[in-house]
Amino acid sequence: MTFLIAAYITLLGLALGSFFNVVALRIPAGQSLVSPPSRCGSCETRLRGRDLVPVLSWLTARGKCRHCGVQVSWLYPAGEAAAGILFLWTYLRFGLTSEGMLGFLLCSLAVIVTISDLHSMVIPNKVLLFFLPLLAAGTFLATEHTWWSHVLGALLGGGVIFLLVLAGGMGMGDAKLFALCGLVIGFPGVILAFLTACFLGTAAGVTLMLLGKVNRKQRIPFAPWLACGILIAYGYGSQIIGGYLSLIG
Repeated sequence: MTFLIAAYITLLGLALGSFFNVVALRIPAGQSLVSPPSRCGSCETRLRGRDLVPVLSWLTARGKCRHCGVQVSWLYPAGEAAAGILFLWTYLRFGLTSEGMLGFLLCSLAVIVTISDLHSMVIPNKVLLFFLPLLAAGTFLATEHTWWSHVLGALLGGGVIFLLVLAGGMGMGDAKLFALCGLVIGFPGVILAFLTACFLGTAAGVTLMLLGKVNRKQRIPFAPWLACGILIAYGYGSQIIGGYLSLIG
């Protein structure tokens, strides 16, 4: 039974990943989520069922439009695969519990803001506002800590990034995202999330510069690394922080 549920959760994540791609790409452009229907961005041919199977359609078409042969961005299958994998991870980590439901919401937000930031360097306010009441309610139902730690997590998360915004290193979207997710993971989880995001972001930036993909003055999307740090803190924060404190204690 566990295997069947896990398979269903993974397929659900893959299917929702397709919709998350639509949200991530259309909301920043000010487009409707329902009109026009999915179509090729080059030849504008409406996509049919065989073109919309998550990940598989992109792979079988070798990353190209089946109608005009134009290359299709790798972000599409990446968003679908990420949603499927993250949904499976959440189920295996938390099961179908209140923490698991909150985890599904966090994973959904993480995929959307990651694709949006990678594509257009924007974290849409509409997306954050949509998730705000859902994450707040989920945190209230799932939390094992006092509310002050979650409020502090939101203030500290948003405040730290806001200082970096003033220094010209990040955008306000990052600050709003981290404040929202800081509410969920609370304090001290927000510190772990920030340090993890900085480490991953720095490692990625240095690697891209060494490979000649970006220059030193070029801005690099930070939402993907914030999302990674947030999910790591949500899933394993207590164990990581507890293990660290036991080493220095």
